[in-house]
Amino acid sequence: MFSRQVARSSSALARGFASSARSNRKVAVLGAAGGIGQPMSLLLKTDPLVTGLSLYDIRGAPGVAADISHVNTHSEVKGYEKDDIKAALTGAEVVIIPAGVPRKPGMTRDDLFNTNASIVRDLAEACAEYCPKAYIGIISNPVNSTVPIFAEVYKKKGVFDPKRLFGVTTLDVVRSSRFLGEIKGADPKDIKVTVVGGHSGATIVPILSHTAQGKDVSGETYKNLVHRIQFGGDEVVKAKAGTGSATLSMGFAGARFTNSLIRALNGESGVVEPTFVKSPLYESEGVEYFASNVELGPEGVKKINPVGELTAEEQELLKACLPDLAKNIKKGVEFVNKA
Repeated sequence: MFSRQVARSSSALARGFASSARSNRKVAVLGAAGGIGQPMSLLLKTDPLVTGLSLYDIRGAPGVAADISHVNTHSEVKGYEKDDIKAALTGAEVVIIPAGVPRKPGMTRDDLFNTNASIVRDLAEACAEYCPKAYIGIISNPVNSTVPIFAEVYKKKGVFDPKRLFGVTTLDVVRSSRFLGEIKGADPKDIKVTVVGGHSGATIVPILSHTAQGKDVSGETYKNLVHRIQFGGDEVVKAKAGTGSATLSMGFAGARFTNSLIRALNGESGVVEPTFVKSPLYESEGVEYFASNVELGPEGVKKINPVGELTAEEQELLKACLPDLAKNIKKGVEFVNKA
């Protein structure tokens, strides 16, 4: 009886991911033994579109791989550590990078920069050498700076393709639908909130006016909701009392983005995800990278959708976002190109 229940649970997890025509897809997770990497790797093991999982970390990834390899889905799992990054990346079509140190109470994403910038730079150099054509999803914070770091390394190596590099901002949308659903007493799966800008604090701009359930949210309720969406990570850091950050929900969001990307690579049309990419939308204002709804395709970025009409409140949020975002991007670019 228990074994039948376990089988049903495993199958239900797999059904949680949208599927498309099956193709062999090897996904590498860099930072797989960390707080985000472990739950995300487990979720990817349950995704029927992932046929191979390559888990890498400085230490611990072989143990994570051995553990989740027992999950009874069809994908093969291998773990690598220390100097085995070449083997981990060879043949990878999608690389998701949650590597880096987590946030602690009182830390901003910017405080993470000095440590995580070096980690992302080094991983970018490895990817440029061993899987230059792979589609890259960056989770390592601060995303507003780490995506430009990755891009600048690729430019130096002569392998940069802006259509294949993504900052994973899916958690902002996941939070938005959940928090708005709580206010409205509605199922979050039926709520789709557009979130644009960047992936930290005031650079996160929820466009509630584009959502049927969000159009009439106003006053203090609106202000509190926007603040909670922008600083949801702080809520988790505080609740975990110094033991971690938003790792489980980010693992979920990372797995969701990966599934969407693979579906698009497999030829499914109409796959749209919010993601932080090289974008023309606000390039004239010094913002070379920007998160908006992006249609994904076999080439990666197929179409960058415009932000659309905004309310006066949303225009103010965007106005506050752009200068900070420009500074974050510049910081990442200068980190790679400094003398």
